[in-house]
Amino acid sequence: MNPGKTDEESAQADVAMLLRYGIGAPGPRRSALFGDGAVGAAVTLDRLGVRPRSVAFLGRTVRSGGTGYTARLPELLPEPAASDLMRGWLDAAASVARPVEGDEVVARWLEAVAELIGLRRTTRERAAR
Repeated sequence: MNPGKTDEESAQADVAMLLRYGIGAPGPRRSALFGDGAVGAAVTLDRLGVRPRSVAFLGRTVRSGGTGYTARLPELLPEPAASDLMRGWLDAAASVARPVEGDEVVARWLEAVAELIGLRRTTRERAAR
């Protein structure tokens, strides 16, 4: 993760690719998924108005039912554009996520994205005061 990246640069991350290569590969690829991938996803979803709890809920759903099951849900997020985006990410993840181990990585990644969205919102609220 590059701390000097702007939001615009972070939003350009190829999250689907990072998911495909980072889920099954501990090490630098996993670090990139949880770094640049999570930040890019958080910036993008935050811009679409997605609440952190919606993404955290998807993490719990992946942990319970698996990545493939979650990707097939009719309404992943309250916002249609965000749902379409998330479906693409989950489809990419489902193509490589092995049951249990891979699903756990996806669930943890979604939880990380939710936390980052929450931090972005908190920071904006504090700056507005």
